[in-house]
Amino acid sequence: MSLLKSQRGPTPSSPNAVAWAILALAIGGFGIGTTEFAMMGLLPNVAEGVGVSVPTAGHVISAYALGVVVGAPLLVAIGAKMPRKTLALGLMGLFTVGNLLSVFAHDYTTLLVTRFIAGLPHGAFFGVAAVLAASLVAPSKRGRAISMVMMGLSIANVLGVPLATYVGQQFGWRWLFVLVAIIGVITMVCITAFIPTQGAQPGASLRKELGALRRGQVWLTLLVGVVGFGGFFAVYTYVANTMTDVAGFNSGFLPVIVGLYGVGMVVGNYIGGRLADWSVMGSIYAVMSFIAAMLVLYAASVHIQWMALLMIFVIGASGAMLIPSLQTRLLDVSPGAPTLASSLNHSALNMANALGAFVGGLVVTWGWGYTAPALVGAVLAVLGLGIALLSGLLDKAGKK
Repeated sequence: MSLLKSQRGPTPSSPNAVAWAILALAIGGFGIGTTEFAMMGLLPNVAEGVGVSVPTAGHVISAYALGVVVGAPLLVAIGAKMPRKTLALGLMGLFTVGNLLSVFAHDYTTLLVTRFIAGLPHGAFFGVAAVLAASLVAPSKRGRAISMVMMGLSIANVLGVPLATYVGQQFGWRWLFVLVAIIGVITMVCITAFIPTQGAQPGASLRKELGALRRGQVWLTLLVGVVGFGGFFAVYTYVANTMTDVAGFNSGFLPVIVGLYGVGMVVGNYIGGRLADWSVMGSIYAVMSFIAAMLVLYAASVHIQWMALLMIFVIGASGAMLIPSLQTRLLDVSPGAPTLASSLNHSALNMANALGAFVGGLVVTWGWGYTAPALVGAVLAVLGLGIALLSGLLDKAGKK
């Protein structure tokens, strides 16, 4: 923490200036969240547009996720010697170009490539944005600053995804990428205007950034995200089937349910920032325990409609509560190379997405029903808690 503080550049001169700077980064998160999640609702339209089946079109989403996993360490390493403001601008520029290229992708293969390109800067941008936000505030407020950057991603699920889905359905799915590219341009303008100019970090280098990967605590924190957050995605992946087949809601009510999930994420993200400032490891222990308990309660009560609505809000909130603490923890355990470690958090969360969907799909295929993914998710949350406890014990023992 002390090293991060010592690397601070010029900060905005007033709380309002800090708020505008963080808003600029959050707008980028809003655009990233919109393009990532709106594709799921427009998948049938995309499949028809490029002449493939819906399952085959789903690989377009996988291509974006693969871009996130690959791009986070690669682009941060390449930009290690750049001033972080310049790197953030470059990453958002690449994101904007990737989405514009998707507008003109007239066949399936080209669309796969352009979605991979658009995914490359995703994790790297959030990593750089988290470090920038933390550098603008006092150490005691880092969690809140990071949560406000991540708030853009949460709000995208409430506002950006429904809007982009509507635009895509009414005017053609390519307009999703036009809309997101516009958000990308707005983000670049706001970063230029509101983020204070900072020089390159003293002694920054590719070797120094990659040095974070030699720290066991970095890998343990990432593993907490991959395993513990997998339960969150095990539920989210199968939420439509659970709400219609188990809770008995009409499919036309699903947008409201998904919106409620998004509102939960917004609330959870806000609370998570405060918890991280209270105690980073304490909040990880508490939130992981809460997630496990709520997933069990969800499985037991989802057949009751009013409980299903309450629990879908709580599940969304509990998952989002974890992110600010994980992001802050990665800053703490990677002195001298916080950008790469922070960026890898989003690679970890995308792997959690894949893990949750995979194990949730397995138990459904085995005939255990659509409540089973939540129970599997609870087991993953407990395993994540165990990894976090191990990390905490190693901390006390002075292990890096």
